[in-house]
Amino acid sequence: MRTGLSFFVAVAVVVGAALHYARPGIAPAPLRKTKISRGELLATINTAGTVQPEEVVDVGAQVVGQIKTLGIDPTDPAKKKSIDFGSIVNEGTVLALLDDSAYRAQVDNAEATLQRAQADLVQAQAKLDQAEEEWRRAKSLLPTQAIAKSEYDSVTANYRASLAQVASQKASVRQSEVMLRLAKTNLENTVIRSPVNGVILDRRASVGQTVVAAFNAPNLFLIAKDLRRMQVWASVSESEIGRIRKGMPVRFTVDNCPGEVFRGRVDQIRLKATTTGTAVTYTVVVVTDNSQRKLLPYLTANLQFEVGQTNNVLIVPNSALSWQPRPEQLPPELRETAAEDAAAKPANGREERRCLWVEAGKYVRPIPVRTGASNGAMTEVRGEQVKEGMEVVVGQTSSTTEVAAEPTDDPPGRLVNFVGGTHGIRRSRY
Repeated sequence: MRTGLSFFVAVAVVVGAALHYARPGIAPAPLRKTKISRGELLATINTAGTVQPEEVVDVGAQVVGQIKTLGIDPTDPAKKKSIDFGSIVNEGTVLALLDDSAYRAQVDNAEATLQRAQADLVQAQAKLDQAEEEWRRAKSLLPTQAIAKSEYDSVTANYRASLAQVASQKASVRQSEVMLRLAKTNLENTVIRSPVNGVILDRRASVGQTVVAAFNAPNLFLIAKDLRRMQVWASVSESEIGRIRKGMPVRFTVDNCPGEVFRGRVDQIRLKATTTGTAVTYTVVVVTDNSQRKLLPYLTANLQFEVGQTNNVLIVPNSALSWQPRPEQLPPELRETAAEDAAAKPANGREERRCLWVEAGKYVRPIPVRTGASNGAMTEVRGEQVKEGMEVVVGQTSSTTEVAAEPTDDPPGRLVNFVGGTHGIRRSRY
């Protein structure tokens, strides 16, 4: 009984499998194609960068002190608004005031020291005048021996000492004058002024903050000198930096101005490279006009370096060069070498051996080409079999349809399983 049941179950499985594999299969997704066209191609190098002010100045404090107040914004007609982010300042505009009580005391002390040194100099000069008169009298009496030689030597020594004392007091006066100038300079430095015309990008100073000027002057304000001219610092890979030239035209876009293309030119190629892992990049500085003030500092820019333009060439979308068929989409005689024919690197503007794919019945066949310039979306192609208007494969649609199973070359009686999917039909042998 159990043996008979097992037999019927086995028969049911075989019949069910036969009915299942007799169902219509799933057709491969239709190929998406485009035509090879002829036209102009502007070869570009695409990369990203950051918008930077052309020149920025860090303004710090040269003396120690507590910030008593911030300067008044020059653009405020009521003179009530303090210097802040975005304030437009001129050269000499007061940015902040430090507590100057200690520095005023130093100035007063230096002035008193100078006055004392000047008084000492007057006293030393008077003594010198007296010593000089005595020395002249003794000098005139010495030939007549009206004065002893020892007394003459004493008068001469006193005269020379008076000369030295006057010179010392003059040095003291000069030293006191220097100390007074230093004290006045420190007092003046308690008033922090803008050294340039520009815009406040960053304010790091607050009322009540104590500024400590040690080895490095603390940065209190960051001022952009002129926002009418901007720079874009772009990162270019080591494989592309050799194609960049000074003066090369550049196009770029920023997210805050959608649809608008800005123009610039390469001003500087910095030789100091940046290494991140195994990637090596160089900084390329692009200058651009910002008279309309649409570009803001530190925006992210998408740049296209215009390497060169070619005219009247055959071009295809990059997707046509990157698409790779599956083995079952190739004629049987090409499947052994499918990996080699389909292995293609992304277009980068340098000539490479690549291939396009054209529809040939139920299969696709390769068309060997050489690539030329690329703008990141389209690439120039050349080859004996390449013709204008030729349709080439760029991909497959994502839709699937039910069709009858295709006849195969498999031996009679061999069970074939058709497995459908969005990429076509795959056959499995049992």
